[in-house]
Amino acid sequence: MTDELTPQGRFAEIAREDGRGAVVTILEGPNAGAKMLFEPDGSSLGSAELDDEAARHADELMWSERSEQRGTLFIDVTFPAPRLIIFGAIDFAAQLCTLARTSGWRPYVVDPRGFFARPDRFPDAEEVVAAWPDEAFERIGGIDRATSIAVLTHDPKLDDAALGIALRSDAAYVGAMGSRRAQEKRRERLLALGITDEELARLSAPIGLDLGALTPEETALSIMGEIVAHRRGREGGRLSHLRGGRIHEVTA
Repeated sequence: MTDELTPQGRFAEIAREDGRGAVVTILEGPNAGAKMLFEPDGSSLGSAELDDEAARHADELMWSERSEQRGTLFIDVTFPAPRLIIFGAIDFAAQLCTLARTSGWRPYVVDPRGFFARPDRFPDAEEVVAAWPDEAFERIGGIDRATSIAVLTHDPKLDDAALGIALRSDAAYVGAMGSRRAQEKRRERLLALGITDEELARLSAPIGLDLGALTPEETALSIMGEIVAHRRGREGGRLSHLRGGRIHEVTA
């Protein structure tokens, strides 16, 4: 077997391509050193000695994006920068793109209005897509478990089209801007479109943390703060109020 076809060789190739994958190594026992590579599509390469338990750990950790030892197994993961898909080519979106890019994310801006959805207005965006949500998601590469979605428009047609797809997807986070009154009207529309209460429970709306934000920059900070907190399984409160638990995640 050539190095490119070994689990470690393929893992290195995925890392070079900025892809996602996990290689599992047995640390103890008669099969110590055996390896298997797992990819998001469920394909694998390596030792048949590794079982479903290894596959479960690999699937969990390649998406939670951390390498860990689990019992007699060590799971090493590689992954691309997370994506943030922003609907609405408005000033808040430009500031959110800048902050997301600074934070190591890949931001995309989507708006079917080509006059507003222009790359020159969003220099920090990975891509600016002038299309409706269904086409835009397809062009961007779909929605996976490392995708966050922020709906910043105030146009019910665009809001509902984006959220109707996002709330039924694997997206890690879905948030939407708007007053509480606007949220109630949106909820009624989405229920009428067939979105369930369980699916609606995934929606963070009004979007963002309670920072008292006033400017577009502060609003972007509020939104990005909530997205990061959600991604890390935190509520986003003040660290000085934290009682017990670790301030930072400690991984292997």
